Amino acid sequence: MGAFTVVICHGSYHTPIPYKPFITALHKQGIEAYCPQLPTSDLQKLNVGTSPDGFPDFSSRPPATGYPQPSDDAVVINKLLDRLILQEGKKVILLGHSSGGFVATYVARQKYQRKVRQANNLEGGIIGIFYATAFLIPKGQSVHSFFQPKGGSEGIVPPYCRFHGNGFESIASTVDAAKYFFNGLPEDKAKYYESTMTAGPILITVLDHDPYIEVPCAFLICENDLALPFAYQEMMVAMQAKREETKFTVYKCDAGHSPHLTWTDGLVGRIQEWAGSIV
Repeated sequence: MGAFTVVICHGSYHTPIPYKPFITALHKQGIEAYCPQLPTSDLQKLNVGTSPDGFPDFSSRPPATGYPQPSDDAVVINKLLDRLILQEGKKVILLGHSSGGFVATYVARQKYQRKVRQANNLEGGIIGIFYATAFLIPKGQSVHSFFQPKGGSEGIVPPYCRFHGNGFESIASTVDAAKYFFNGLPEDKAKYYESTMTAGPILITVLDHDPYIEVPCAFLICENDLALPFAYQEMMVAMQAKREETKFTVYKCDAGHSPHLTWTDGLVGRIQEWAGSIV
């Protein structure tokens, strides 16, 4: 198919830094790519200061307007899509990694979708969403409501994060990120990327539309993911892929939670292959 642009919605606690090698690999294939910093993991937006010893001070008060949410992340991605699609008429693949899968889904509104724009004689648009070991949250739910137990049970805190302050009303930073997020990398590189991790709030923005049935979707299952285990990935994919209205392509690899770092060329190749199949 013709040229397309990749817009990466990064995961919680991340900055764009771990995605730079992947972006470089896309550029080498002539694919334009972007990964803007999202507010939900931006320490400045989270009002996280610096302690006297130079480390982040997670005890700071929340911002006056509250912690940023995926709806705020969407504002950042929407601004980029406005330029790429509405102004420049480019074809776009949204790539959601980890919790960025929710953001990629949330921003895939009809005004940006390729099929809708074609019907109105407009160029460009979202041609699909590629999920890389990402969250597939059903319409009417948030990340928090989907993963937490129902019926008033105490909330589950994943082993890779620690909350600071008042439980789920505060923010969480990562624990042992080299193990959970960057397994498969040499130890020194895993530790480097661990040092780039930030923090994040509970994600309560509700998905209010259903692009799973409106645009082609693909999901890369990472079999050695320690942060979002294989069983969770398969469960989420099954929930959406079994719907007759969806067009879901599933790939698998043996990477951990960061295939963009440990399976970089493979991920680029799958995106190119899939893009060619959804013309």
